[in-house]
Amino acid sequence: MATETSNVTLTVCTTCRRGEMSDPEAKRPGTLMFEALQQQDLPENVSLRSVECLSACSRGCSMVLTGGPGRWSYVYGDMDPSEHAADIAEGVRAYANTSDGLVPWRERPVVFRKQSIARIPPVELPSEE
Repeated sequence: MATETSNVTLTVCTTCRRGEMSDPEAKRPGTLMFEALQQQDLPENVSLRSVECLSACSRGCSMVLTGGPGRWSYVYGDMDPSEHAADIAEGVRAYANTSDGLVPWRERPVVFRKQSIARIPPVELPSEE
């Protein structure tokens, strides 16, 4: 189980688009995804933040799920703000309840199983002496 000090961050690209946008004045799907996730019930140790580009343009809407030292990180794409916000919140809750970021395959929401772009190993920080 995660401890209270194990912070998790969900970073959402707000400039992401899903295909071509017909109305240049409309909100981008990445912004809509961020707004939809703000309405979800995320654990207290989860921070939701936005960035203007994750360089996953061909896989928008995209996001990154990271934790503290010793946790795996994940990049997800092809998310739909009108369909996936609740599933993303479910996956974030499962991730937040791990100490290493490894959620068993069958316990991950389908969108996390099918739309993973990358899994990044933990960065081990050198110990201070």
